[in-house]
Amino acid sequence: MCFTKPIFTSLSPNTGKDDILLSLKLIFQPWKWKKGNGIKEIEKEFKDYLGVNNVFTFNSGRSSLLAILDALGMGEGDEVLLQGFTCNAAVNPILKLGAKPVFVDIDDTLNIDPVVLKKKLTSRSKAVIVQHTFGWPAKMEEILEITKENNLFLIEDCAHSLGAEWRGRLCGTLGDAAFFSLGRDKVISSVFGGLAIVNNAKLVDKIKSFQEKIEYPSSFWIFQQLLHPFVTNYIVMPAYALSAIMGKFLLSGLHLFSILSKAVYKKEKEGELVEQFPKKLPNALAILGLNQFRKLERFNEHRREIAGFYQKNIQKEYFVTPFDKPSTKAMVLGKEKVIVEPVFMRYPILTTDNTDYILKQARKRKIFLDDGWRKSPIVPPDTDLGKMNYQSGSCPRAERIAESIINLPTHINISQKEAQKIIDLINGK
Repeated sequence: MCFTKPIFTSLSPNTGKDDILLSLKLIFQPWKWKKGNGIKEIEKEFKDYLGVNNVFTFNSGRSSLLAILDALGMGEGDEVLLQGFTCNAAVNPILKLGAKPVFVDIDDTLNIDPVVLKKKLTSRSKAVIVQHTFGWPAKMEEILEITKENNLFLIEDCAHSLGAEWRGRLCGTLGDAAFFSLGRDKVISSVFGGLAIVNNAKLVDKIKSFQEKIEYPSSFWIFQQLLHPFVTNYIVMPAYALSAIMGKFLLSGLHLFSILSKAVYKKEKEGELVEQFPKKLPNALAILGLNQFRKLERFNEHRREIAGFYQKNIQKEYFVTPFDKPSTKAMVLGKEKVIVEPVFMRYPILTTDNTDYILKQARKRKIFLDDGWRKSPIVPPDTDLGKMNYQSGSCPRAERIAESIINLPTHINISQKEAQKIIDLINGK
């Protein structure tokens, strides 16, 4: 058997030995699991980093979004506009409050298309959620103008974009509010976690009240998350090194017997928020998040370097990328040059070839590129689109992209040597 180290796009990609040791240490310190100084510390460090006054922690990005939407008073008949090619975690908080998600097609940056956005507005439109997909900032000049002209609340979905900049301003500081995710495959990770950033003073007291009223997650749920870094790195990944079938079987068993929790629960794929959300961010996960946050600049610089390596070496005859010239900060919108600094949480490439076949060939080389961001305009791909209120054909470009996209890993555990293996696969070597 071949014990080649497997390469993953999204299986706890950021985890270092220090993170694993910290999580193991916390397992044996249950008095630190729920309450503690870590919660206030991570809120303060985010405030200082972003240069904002109001940061509230929650146990996930979707909990953070729900708190924002609740503070905005979203309810029956209200429309929230968001892009196709998004995660059901961004849709379910809208449905939870009885509001209506309105899906807008995407542009060449895989972000919401301002031209289509303007056409989708109605008298019931109340808010716009802007997702900076894979860490590439959306076309904010036009979006800010549209939301201002139509008196709409602007919420930034920064689940992919911690550290990304638009015109020298960090993503998350541009709208009325923003939310970040500290999920297991995000820019930084506490396995589960999220933060709401509030720039509109009218929302502060309402979100603070929302945070105070909800409970901490159960001790068992916290234990599952603390166990995740060790189990995935020292049990699951070695199993994949032996055999993809063995690794998949083992991971499925760990989920089935609730030793580990899934990133997305089954009911969430059917339009429901499960009982685990919304909850407060527990102290133990705040401590994990802080440990990762203090490595943010190194993480993002590495992502940019790997993205540039892909851009330079992937043959363009069969693959194109939505993100041209990752080494530059320049993006042209009309006649105006707008400066963006992406973070490349993923490096997407598009192909007219069969992506299922490509991923199958990759698995034979112990390269696992299926991160779930494909095959459907709302991911994961087995999400029930009808339950999301998504109508097939309503976002044709998002649907085409979902069929043709492959996301390459850029995380800290991908060296140039490993990136070269991926490039050789893509280039047919």
